[in-house]
Amino acid sequence: MTRYPSPRTFLQSIELMAEEAPEEGFSLRMIFDRLDERAFGAALFILALPCCIPFLYGVPQVVSLPMMVLAGQMVAGREEPWLPQKFGQRMIDKKGLTRTAKGGRKWFGWLEKIARPRLTFLMGARGERIIGLFLVFFCASILVPLPSTNTVPGFGVAVVAFGLMARDGILVIIGSIIGTAWIATLLTLVALGVRTLTGS
Repeated sequence: MTRYPSPRTFLQSIELMAEEAPEEGFSLRMIFDRLDERAFGAALFILALPCCIPFLYGVPQVVSLPMMVLAGQMVAGREEPWLPQKFGQRMIDKKGLTRTAKGGRKWFGWLEKIARPRLTFLMGARGERIIGLFLVFFCASILVPLPSTNTVPGFGVAVVAFGLMARDGILVIIGSIIGTAWIATLLTLVALGVRTLTGS
């Protein structure tokens, strides 16, 4: 079993957790406890990772509502993330955790190399509420029952969340642009579909 020297990076902690997970996996509450994280950025990042992986079915549906709950708590000004019991008991099995860890390393390993404190004023109390509002819409779009609709907004949420962890305003802005562009695309497609159906 791979052991990382302390201190581990966040992605390394996720990889180690996946290695140690039983076949039935862990509940969301157990995942939060094992990672020993009490920050919105870390909580949203671990939940967003499965949404970024193409063709990983089931897990995005497990995590999308808890993600919305956490984003809503940011809007409300809560200082630490909290999951209701019914969400905290949701399970991600070992297979899902393993694919999540591998996807996190593949798609976001580069963030660990470039992230650093920048534009930290965006992470003030008011700024986090505004960021949370954007994240609510990004997370809500993951619930849209269309093929591959979770990947792009999930990526946006993950980049924003990593930016929050690293206090990197540049990453927060980049992730927000990705998510906003996706929402705009989705709304455009819906509008075109409505116009086609109505013949107007």
